[in-house]
Amino acid sequence: MHTTRIAPAEITGAKGTLIKWMIGKKLGKVPTALGIYWHHPRVLFATFGLGGKLQKWDACDESLKSFAHMAVASLVGCTWCLDFNYFETRNKGLDVEKAREIPRWREADVFTALERDVLEYAEAMSQTPPTVTDDLVDRLHAQLGPAAVVELTTVIAFANMSTRGNVALGIESDGFAAACGLKPLAERPRVASAS
Repeated sequence: MHTTRIAPAEITGAKGTLIKWMIGKKLGKVPTALGIYWHHPRVLFATFGLGGKLQKWDACDESLKSFAHMAVASLVGCTWCLDFNYFETRNKGLDVEKAREIPRWREADVFTALERDVLEYAEAMSQTPPTVTDDLVDRLHAQLGPAAVVELTTVIAFANMSTRGNVALGIESDGFAAACGLKPLAERPRVASAS
């Protein structure tokens, strides 16, 4: 079993009991990340609040936003976000076969041209410095419209915040997808290192 970089705090008090119950009911268990972020409940609640607001936005297709978040997680190496978003894809009735191919989206033949543009955009936004091009944004704008591009951009920015925080704190997959019988995610192709 993996050890996080900061030991999870004991989730206590009335709010803690309620949160554990609500999350346990929804997910079947309490994620390790909850104990880590319980060290600073205001950060936890602010993150939950923003994440909850993002889920209510509807200018951009839910599949595209989910795939974009998974592309960020795959690029950054956040196994927790990949696992959880794959699990949520199934729960939301989205295309699970496409979701499982996100780590190798460039090689997979299951994605539409628009989905490929979204995945490319998610990765381009996640580079340091970002590698987003005018041409890519123009294609997305033409296909989705301005409100959806703004929403997608914000979802990708949120994905970067959450994935990078999880990786930095050593938070890894809690096995949600495996627990509900989903096939393992496709492996991200290895990049040959320059010698």
